[in-house]
Amino acid sequence: MRKIEENMEEKQEQLQEKEKIEGNEAQENKEAKKEEKIEQKIEEKIEGKTEEKAEKPEGKKDRKSSIQAAIVRDMIARMTADRLLGPKLQKGEIRKKLVEPAWKCPACFHVTQFTLPYCSAEMLSRIQDPNMERVVLQLHGGGYIGAMRNKYRSFAGLYNELGRGINVFTPDYRVAPENPFPAALEDAVSAYERLLEMAYKPAQIVVAGDSAGGGLSLALCLYLKDHGIELPEGLILMSPWTDLTASGESYETNFTLDPLFGNTRDSMIYNLDYIGEDDPKNPYISPIFGEYEGFPPTLVQVGSIEMLLSDSVSLAKKAKAAGVKVRLSIYEEMFHVFQMGELMLPESKRAWEEVGKFLRVLDRRRKETFTQQEEEEMY
Repeated sequence: MRKIEENMEEKQEQLQEKEKIEGNEAQENKEAKKEEKIEQKIEEKIEGKTEEKAEKPEGKKDRKSSIQAAIVRDMIARMTADRLLGPKLQKGEIRKKLVEPAWKCPACFHVTQFTLPYCSAEMLSRIQDPNMERVVLQLHGGGYIGAMRNKYRSFAGLYNELGRGINVFTPDYRVAPENPFPAALEDAVSAYERLLEMAYKPAQIVVAGDSAGGGLSLALCLYLKDHGIELPEGLILMSPWTDLTASGESYETNFTLDPLFGNTRDSMIYNLDYIGEDDPKNPYISPIFGEYEGFPPTLVQVGSIEMLLSDSVSLAKKAKAAGVKVRLSIYEEMFHVFQMGELMLPESKRAWEEVGKFLRVLDRRRKETFTQQEEEEMY
């Protein structure tokens, strides 16, 4: 009898063990199917097959940017974290030494070369039915150490399209360390004066710039105002670098978040080559210290995780206090000059669409009169 009981207990234990194993396998299969379903929905989302939100594992926060932007953001962070590539990228060494192939101008455009007193410039125009009512003076970025590159020729094409065929004038202004301040500002002023010589009126000129080019756009307007020269019709600023003292709060709060300039004090945003022996608080160097009364309507775009976020936020606050019509657009979880994604990233596409809307608003302002409330709604 004792032996029978032992056999029964042994069989019962085997049965319980079997049920436990089968239960674990069932749970694993259930989780595997759930993960497969999530991956399938994410793939469908990327391919545009569905508008349904992908399921997220418990505890994971909702994404505030597109999957495409997250991929690019992660790629930038990985490159800057590389011990060999990272420092060169963050300091601008790669940008400065970049050798690009000759730019192939699309068949619908024509490029005219110009010689300014100390630099060259080029005008991108539409071959058929060019719009001569306005011109964009584009001042490129690059931390004041990077020269003109093909990306800004692509930018010129977008400004042309969004502006319904307007010309785009881009000077290849001098950069540091060979040419510190005030070289870039002198070339920006020369470019503006050349447009005036070409019979463009200030009310037909929109100045646009990204990063250092955004700061230079503001410095140009400060210079024009100080010297009694009529200001342009509007300003388009993408992640403008307005504070070369790096005193804004986001230099600290976004220090670990910024995928491009974060986690180091050894990057181009702390570079003093352009400043030289001058005071970094000089408004022509750091426009955040300037006065904006009389400035034209301004569009400012910036990413929420940039170390330069406060450069834009402080600028918009100060300009609005001075009576300037300002639209500040902060794009969630976006990085420095994310507009370089052009029409490939949802956020950059939306930013460029906003640029087009801003140009159309300027058209309306030229032809119509608005109440103060209508002005506020437009910007």
